[in-house]
Amino acid sequence: MKNFITQMDLVKNSSNDTNLLILDARAELADASAGLNSFKENHLKNAQFVSMEEIMTGKVGPHGGRHPLPDMTTFIETMKKLGMTDSSKVIIYDDGSLAMAGRLWWLLKYAGKNTVYVLEGGMNKWLENKLEVTDYVTEPVVSDSLRLTINSSLLVDIHNVKSAVHLPDTVIVDSRTYERYSGQIEPLDARPGHIPSAINYPWTDLIRDGKLMNKEELEERFEPLQKYKEVIVHCGSGITGTVNILFMEEVGLNPKLYLGGYSDWVSYANNKVETKNSFKKR
Repeated sequence: MKNFITQMDLVKNSSNDTNLLILDARAELADASAGLNSFKENHLKNAQFVSMEEIMTGKVGPHGGRHPLPDMTTFIETMKKLGMTDSSKVIIYDDGSLAMAGRLWWLLKYAGKNTVYVLEGGMNKWLENKLEVTDYVTEPVVSDSLRLTINSSLLVDIHNVKSAVHLPDTVIVDSRTYERYSGQIEPLDARPGHIPSAINYPWTDLIRDGKLMNKEELEERFEPLQKYKEVIVHCGSGITGTVNILFMEEVGLNPKLYLGGYSDWVSYANNKVETKNSFKKR
């Protein structure tokens, strides 16, 4: 698949690809220090750590969601400090869930970096395969050649989403679990439910027993979305929705991310929410 690299392919290429840059994106949203602690304990050889809260997330305000877009100029300067260049082939991994790696993958694509891949199975599978890890932190060679070329076609804001609610040729995809989509539970946001007309494609369905859905399964899963001119994807705060985007691209869809997600939507008191299934656009 075009957005992923297998563990064996990384092993084969890691010793002879001088442009390879490996990024560790592990994180736990309930524990801001967990990702860095895991990295210090062990990581892939030559990997550099990228913090979700400090690097992949901007300043939280009254609107914009729980994990707003970082300042992209600052973000790209940080990537340069980690050794990224215009010619770097970037491999990102997390624990294997793909959510954190997906967020960093999407940010780099949004910043105009095209040679970016996510490691299948992440660190969990890497350890299961008894592949090489280390606790030694490699000092990066700071880059002076990484351009920032924003790909605005990948992102929409709340104004686009408000319009999309009423557009028959646009579909809004809610990536959260069904329990949150339907309003049965809501552990994080002020109001339970979903954006009106949004349909539910839980990101958690894409990985089963640690294995990714194959191309045929993905084509069947996302076939109903092929008829729309525009696909807008969101989750709670712009993290797990990127997993849906990773896989949608594998079947030829060109989804856009509503990065603020449901947490941004409900931050506006006048925005309505629904708790019933939306069948209008199926």
